This record gives sequence, C-alpha cells and structure tokens, in this order.
Amino acid sequence: MLEQDIRDRIQKLVHPFCITKGERFRLKDFDPGDTGGMTLDKAQGAELVQLGTKWLAEEQDMLYAQDRWSLLIIFQAMDAAGKDSTIKHVMSGVNPQGCQVFSFKQPSSEELDHDFMWRYVIRLPERGRIGIFNRSYYEEVLVVRVHPEALKREKLPSQLVGEEIWDERLADIARFEDYVSRQGTKILKFFLNVSRKEQKRRFEERLEQPEKNWKFSPSDVMERKFWDDYMEAFEKAIQATASKHAPWFVVPADNKWFTRLVVEAAIVDAVGSLGLSYPKLDAAKQKELVAARTALAHERS
Repeated sequence: MLEQDIRDRIQKLVHPFCITKGERFRLKDFDPGDTGGMTLDKAQGAELVQLGTKWLAEEQDMLYAQDRWSLLIIFQAMDAAGKDSTIKHVMSGVNPQGCQVFSFKQPSSEELDHDFMWRYVIRLPERGRIGIFNRSYYEEVLVVRVHPEALKREKLPSQLVGEEIWDERLADIARFEDYVSRQGTKILKFFLNVSRKEQKRRFEERLEQPEKNWKFSPSDVMERKFWDDYMEAFEKAIQATASKHAPWFVVPADNKWFTRLVVEAAIVDAVGSLGLSYPKLDAAKQKELVAARTALAHERS
C-alpha cells in the first residue's frame, strides 16, 4: 500500500492534467512541452517510472487476487505521440496474466454489422484484470468525425445520420462509462498531447533511422493536414465525457520521460484509491490450511 505522503506527491503531480469537468476545458490551455517544473534527465525520469512500476505491480497483484474491481485504461493520441512506448514502459512490471492489451484498427466487416460500441464492449476487462485500449471507441468521434466518409461504411439508416450524430455518440459514450464504472470498472482516459512540431521531428527520425522505418506510413503525413480538425474533435470529446468516475488526463507528450511519469502516477493513484487487499480466508478455509500444513509436515521426504 502507498504511504500517504507518497500518495500526496503523486496526486500533486497528476492533478494539473486531470479533467473531471469538461465544460470549461480548452486544449489550448495545455502545453505539450510541459514538465511540471521538473528538470530531470532521461535516466532520472526512467528511474522514477521504474519505481512506479514496482508499486503498480504490487497493487495489480492484489487487484487480481481480490477479483472484484477491474481497470480500463484508454490511450488516445495523434500518431507518434508515444502510445505504444508508454504502454510498454508503464506496464512492464505487471503480471501478463492480469493484463490485457487491445489495439483497435479499422473495423472488420463483422464489426461493421454491429453498433459502433460492440467491438469495444466485448473487450472490456474481467474482474481482477487491467484492460488497456490502444485507441478505443473514441475513434468513432475522432477519426470518423474528421473523415465523415468512414461513417458511410457503418451502414446506419440514413434517417439516423444527422448533424446531431456526434453529440449523440458522445452522450452515449458518457452514459456507457457511467454504467461501466458502476459495475466495478475504474476508467482512466489518457490523451497524449503531442505538439505538431514534435510529431514532425519524430516522423523525420523514423525516416532517417532504418530500424524505425517500419513505424512510418505515408498516411501519417497526410493526416497532418487535418491537425486542427483533430484538435477540435479531441477538445469536444473531452468536454463531453470528462467526469469524476471516468476522468481524462491531458498528458504533455513532447518529453517522453514526463509522459510516462504522469501516466504511471495516475494509474498508481487510481488503483491505490480502491483500497485493495488480499482476500481474507474464513474459518473453514483456515482449517483446511492447517490440515494441509499438517499433511505436508508428516509427508516422507
């Protein structure tokens, strides 16, 4: 369990980036290059992340053993913001048995024959487990909103597709998250807020280094033309769906060490707030343990 002074320090780090009320949220108020006043180098940042990973591993073990709560972690971002590497570093110490990661690509024909939430609902984490969505149902109000032609592939009845569809979908998502949270799933949503300038630098790095060429897609450059549209879509999504039970964290993403530190701290704080503990055995189970211990003691070696 986390000591109170450590919890206080973690909450102080995370608080500036946590959005629980979206009405006044404006993306322009959040600096992608912010480091919270910290002046650590890459190695020092990695050391802090490693410490947080150790705490998370301990809490995840209790989460799995208690088998009551589950945790859903959602990552949304522009390309090259660092989603994959953040997941890799932050979750490196977690027992794979209790963690599930899903990366959602373009929907299949089967998925298009269902409502827009279907393929995400069936991937929700089981009790005792951490589920990570690398992109999520928010793509339906981000990519699909920026590229309305994608909406046509979803085969909705024409009379249901009007100007209100984006507000309707955001309202559906907010209600869905309210429902899921009341079933024992803690929801954390991270928008990795990378600047357009830093994204360009990372794309150029992928092009210049052969070992990173595989990460690059020409479509990534094409999407930069829609940068302002995406920023507006992200802002509207956060405004409509930020809540206490499903907060958004607008995490500065220009410095990867700080991104990982904030994400790690937010997850550790959220899991720590659940008051987890290892299951206590009743009298009958305790009696069984005594019998088993006695049997082992009398067993011939």
